[in-house]
Amino acid sequence: MNKHATSNLKAEKITGGVATDQRHDSAHKHVSGAAVYIDDMPEPAGTLHVGLGLSKVAHGTLKSVDISAVRSAPGVVDVLTYADVPGENDVSPSGMHDDPVLAEGKVQFFGQPIFAVIAETRDAARRAARLAKIEYEELPAILGIWPLDPVKDRLVTTPLTLRRGDAAAAIAAAPRRVKGRMKLGGQDHFYLEGQVSLAVPGEDDEVTVYCSTQGPSETQHLVSHALGVPSHAVTVEVRRMGGGFGGKETQANQCAAIAAIAAKKLKRAVKVRLDRDEDMTATGKRHDFAIDYEVGFDDEGNILGVDFMFALNAGFSADLSGPVGDRALFHCDNAYFYPNVHAKSAPLYTNTVSNTAFRGFGGPQGMIGAERVIDEVAFAVGKDPLEIRKLNFYDPMEAIGRRNVTPYHQKVEDNIIQRIVAELEESANYARRRREIQAFNANSRFIKRGLALTPVKFGISFTKTESNQAGALVHVYADGSVHMNHGGTEMGQGLHLKVAQVVAEEFQIDLERVKITATTTAKVPNTAPTAASSGADLNGMAAQNAARQIRQRLTDFAAERYQVPVDQVVFLPNRVRVGNQEVSFNDLVRQAYIARVQLSAAGFYKTPKIHWDRGKGQGHAFYYYAYGAACAEVSVDTLTGEYVVERADILHDCGRSLNRAIDIGQVEGGFIQGMGWLTTEELWWDDKGRLRTHAPSTYKIPLASDRPKIFNVALTDWSQAYEPTIHRSKAVGEPPLPHGMSVLHALSDAVASVADHKICPRLDAPATPERVLMAIERLKKEVKSGA
Repeated sequence: MNKHATSNLKAEKITGGVATDQRHDSAHKHVSGAAVYIDDMPEPAGTLHVGLGLSKVAHGTLKSVDISAVRSAPGVVDVLTYADVPGENDVSPSGMHDDPVLAEGKVQFFGQPIFAVIAETRDAARRAARLAKIEYEELPAILGIWPLDPVKDRLVTTPLTLRRGDAAAAIAAAPRRVKGRMKLGGQDHFYLEGQVSLAVPGEDDEVTVYCSTQGPSETQHLVSHALGVPSHAVTVEVRRMGGGFGGKETQANQCAAIAAIAAKKLKRAVKVRLDRDEDMTATGKRHDFAIDYEVGFDDEGNILGVDFMFALNAGFSADLSGPVGDRALFHCDNAYFYPNVHAKSAPLYTNTVSNTAFRGFGGPQGMIGAERVIDEVAFAVGKDPLEIRKLNFYDPMEAIGRRNVTPYHQKVEDNIIQRIVAELEESANYARRRREIQAFNANSRFIKRGLALTPVKFGISFTKTESNQAGALVHVYADGSVHMNHGGTEMGQGLHLKVAQVVAEEFQIDLERVKITATTTAKVPNTAPTAASSGADLNGMAAQNAARQIRQRLTDFAAERYQVPVDQVVFLPNRVRVGNQEVSFNDLVRQAYIARVQLSAAGFYKTPKIHWDRGKGQGHAFYYYAYGAACAEVSVDTLTGEYVVERADILHDCGRSLNRAIDIGQVEGGFIQGMGWLTTEELWWDDKGRLRTHAPSTYKIPLASDRPKIFNVALTDWSQAYEPTIHRSKAVGEPPLPHGMSVLHALSDAVASVADHKICPRLDAPATPERVLMAIERLKKEVKSGA
């Protein structure tokens, strides 16, 4: 026995276990260009390419589709229409059968795929697609959610209603009341890698699809439906995506289905890759919302009752609009207790592309509604909005009270927002800077500064109960190396790395000994999409379950072989102590293999406790909550509306972080993406239903130069998950995005200064310089007319 090693056991650790800072496993490949994405894969001999024929009207019947010139174009092998779909002409994720692979008889948005050209080269396919002669009988098109009425005739799916108490009576009896409407824009995912699929036909009815998808199992099932074959005939594989953000949860299915149909028909590999303009025109986005609100409150600013209506632009089909609207309602409270509340959603049909999942999945839109209500109350009673926020927080987790029940009747048992806000308020010097900004604005004629501190409470779990499950497959090879596979997908967020860290921790081996492999439906079936911030929670637990099965077998084997009690088998860094001796992990594995011990295991996990009754609007919708707060400061030129984000401070709760380096990156990126959504990223359709902001030249995501001049991001070092999550960590994919609200409210604060903070600016989003300038001029007119 190595006495020196034994004496230093407490200090010795494996390299790369949980709760250690590890670089992303593919980071060096990302920056060097060595990372292999779908379009980088060597193409099988004879690979064909797809060009899409897109609708040129927003709504109409197809009177004739003449593709004779397309078929005779150079390099064209075939042209597919809906008639060539061997199975079901539908890729609807909601089961509404309203999302065709290729348009059949009618088109419902400008840019809807009508046919697919299959050619020897991508250039030939795209050129040929322009040669079609299509006659439309145009129909009236609805190009936005305005006007809201009539709502009933435009619902694409059943809306949700949440209620607790009597909101109408509480508002009517309240000493003060305010009502209003907020317009909230959508957002393009703008992932670096567009939608892409490569389908390779196999024997009989088999096909393998290499697809940039967040939901391999869903893609598998929908491709099988389109082909008219069982799911076991379709294998979907993805090693990594160049970004997803929800845009590849359902929207990847159409390209995958087209590639698979063509591959099986022509018995050749087929690739579909959309360019940026096609991608932005033909794929769904974050839903734009209209938020109606009425709030009753007292003279101190205590909210007594609130009534919300969240109307969202679903687009032409249901897609995920129902659950997105649901989650907006689940977050219409953000971190605040409403004694009486009534909230309802309205997913509305329009003749635009079907909107879909986007990081936050409706949650950020709900939070924006909550924060607008806080602003209205603060301006009405003449207090700092932060004071009103703190006044209306849910009870802290250590308190015993009644101010901890959500609008959907779940108790908030893990609330730590008071401590987070207090710590950020101190570290960001909020009170001092508030005084300094007030003095600055009093002496600055044209440049005005604004400051805001906003909280985040974000629920973690899929509200579709069956999605809260995951599988994993772990192999330990005879040489002691480990192969890991799970149902989650990697889109740059470091999921594979975190799950590998979990496996390394279980076996107490160095991280480099765990092999990260591509996600494939051939290894782990029936998985949920990598969404809802649940990737590490679900797949980490499933991989841990698999690793523990193998570890237990090794423990039992070692105890029997060396004739010691099971409790005397202890896994140490890269070795195992068995009684009074030590064996290297590799040697023990080799011995177990010779003894015919099973060294492979399938792991499984399902989230406990959650349940949801949509009809009643009640249940335990979320396993736990993630918390955080952000403080932003801006400078606004009141002559032009242009602005600069001077500083941002964020304190975020990741529980006991699996990897702080990765999580801090997620917080930084989420904040910037949320800031972009609420400031510069404006989607604009013309009166023909054409998306005119369809490229980087017209759609403005934040640049590196748009980041805050001072950017401080920290994770709580004291928090851990209230529930037994994977190593007591918390999800970090979606919760940081709403921190961008702090920038919107800092802009609102700066705008309000032109009216001495007497009038709520009611600044809609995205708060582009034009919209900021219009708000400033409106407030100036109100002040002048009031005088």
